[in-house]
Amino acid sequence: MIIEALYGVAVLLVLAPVAVALGATSRATPIVYGVTLVVTLMLGVIGVASLYGETGHATSVTLPLGLPWLGAHLRIDALSAFFLVVVNLGGATASLYALGYGRHEETPGRVLPFYPAYLAAMNLVVLANDAFSFLVAWEFMSLTSWALVIAHHRDQENMRAGYVYLLMASFGTLTLLLAFGLLAGAGGNYAFDAIRAAHPSAALAALVLILALIGAGSKAGVVPLHAWLPLAHPAAPSQVSALMSGVMTKVAVYGFVRIVFDLLGAPQWWWSMLVLAIGGITAAMGVLYALMQHDLKRLLAYHTVENIGIIFIGLGLALAFKAEGLEWAAALALTAALFHVFNHSVFKSLLFFGAGSVLSSTGERDMEHLGGLIHRMPQTAFVFLVGCVAISALPPLNGFVSEWLTFQAILLSPQLSSWGLKLLVPAVGALLALSAALAAACFVKAFGVTFLGRPRTEAAAKAEETDSNSLAAMVFLAALCLVAGVLPGIFLDALAPVSHALIGARMPHQAGLQWLTIVPIAESRSSYNGLLVFLFVVMSGTLAASAIHRLASDKLRRGPAWDCGYPDPSPATQYTASSFAQPIRRVYGTLVFRAREIGEMPPPGAMTPAKLHVDIRDLIWDAAYAPIANLIAVATEKLNVLQFLTIRRYLTLVFAALVLLLLVLAIWQ
Repeated sequence: MIIEALYGVAVLLVLAPVAVALGATSRATPIVYGVTLVVTLMLGVIGVASLYGETGHATSVTLPLGLPWLGAHLRIDALSAFFLVVVNLGGATASLYALGYGRHEETPGRVLPFYPAYLAAMNLVVLANDAFSFLVAWEFMSLTSWALVIAHHRDQENMRAGYVYLLMASFGTLTLLLAFGLLAGAGGNYAFDAIRAAHPSAALAALVLILALIGAGSKAGVVPLHAWLPLAHPAAPSQVSALMSGVMTKVAVYGFVRIVFDLLGAPQWWWSMLVLAIGGITAAMGVLYALMQHDLKRLLAYHTVENIGIIFIGLGLALAFKAEGLEWAAALALTAALFHVFNHSVFKSLLFFGAGSVLSSTGERDMEHLGGLIHRMPQTAFVFLVGCVAISALPPLNGFVSEWLTFQAILLSPQLSSWGLKLLVPAVGALLALSAALAAACFVKAFGVTFLGRPRTEAAAKAEETDSNSLAAMVFLAALCLVAGVLPGIFLDALAPVSHALIGARMPHQAGLQWLTIVPIAESRSSYNGLLVFLFVVMSGTLAASAIHRLASDKLRRGPAWDCGYPDPSPATQYTASSFAQPIRRVYGTLVFRAREIGEMPPPGAMTPAKLHVDIRDLIWDAAYAPIANLIAVATEKLNVLQFLTIRRYLTLVFAALVLLLLVLAIWQ
């Protein structure tokens, strides 16, 4: 399997210069996205075959590349096979979507060469079996995605987003480099097999955990390392936004899981407290940030932060249970986290595709300039609604199942012996419940303001349905949300080899249970049947609709919407995104965002309109990132004088630096 996967990656890499050769011709878009679609489907099939055919023996290969004494080690095991499915499912649907959406791209020559290279890089990260290959692929992934973020480089906001993203990506790669350096030790053997056999000390393992959490967490978007994410994801083309939010953040999760669960060995109980605390804060902060947004793509980007928090809550629980010898509970928590990885990649890609369709049809991302699109874009509205229900964790769709499994793992916390965990896990559970409730409110706002009501602008009133390729990709993902929610046992059983490889245990086998029920631990404790919930929803909805049509009047009556006695035909009288979020903003905004509502009332008799301005601050940016940015700006201004030195002074500086380095080396030895 590994050889076939490498052939697929090679085709993607070759496709990048082919896209350059094709240039901006009309053939470039269908050729690049069409070939990418075929190759990612093949890689996804390889991942599925490796996952279901897992027998405990991974397939690996060593190429004569990379470090001279090491080569490039590549491997497919259960963990990499699962993430191979996630990466290439996202890549295939994004490519199908882009066959239609890409025709609207203003600068295809700046997107097409980097798109297949980006997918190749993510596949190589998942396949890498040594630290050098992993880091090279990781950095390649960062650079290609940065190039896609600044594809529309004439927009200064996009350039700023690319700059922040590149800085954060370089910082994350540096911390991962340090982590792998510590794991390799003085021997410098960077192969993962050698690292597994090394068994680092407790202090060294703790330091590696922190470095991995910073390095992988910055790419995933955990708070407070999320600053780049709401800038970069909306700036990229919509198919790339879907890949960055739905797939690349999961590759970052893969990096964390690979290091912490696979390479570090047995965990300590306090590791989980750090991961759980960060996961809970990330989930709550992410959804609060999302609720304050008017930009549809930025709202979705912030909501990725919330879902990454949910995943890290599951991973933290798995570490806690594994450290205390409760492997069966650790298997449940890890399966819940990985299932949410898959689910989020599906419904977040769907939602970004929907936002991209709205953008291409109206030219607008600001929800305050939309409205009424359910009449102009009914099919897009339907699939976007499916994504909203799924991400809000409502049954019978897939988002509910993975969050329900996470709550089931939280309910096992009384069996933990550590009092710190006994107190922390319920608090994190409360944050998870809060974020789930606020997520539902967030997507009522997103769907309602965007698709319901009356059009607020001429662009929204004249919108047209998106193309058939884009619709096909969205319909497929919407159907997958339903299938994974109604038949989750199939997906949970597929994750059993991953859980067994990392934890040494797995959830109970689900496929043979009656009525396709899923049982996390034992049937006497809890169970869930997505099929019965789905049948109940369909039957009750059908009966209600039938009763209304039979018993209600068949006369068609139309009238104006209730307007509190003040008729006004202007759509400005509708609920806006700001007014919808106002109650939540007033509850949490002062503490979390230092929000201020500034009203400007005209004097009596004046004809100027009253204005309300809401000022929201990102306190994490103000406290952590802004001072660093100011310090760098001052330092670079001071050091700018170095570029105007004479040759004599440059030579003097080089000589002084050489002498200083020799002194340091002499003292060190």
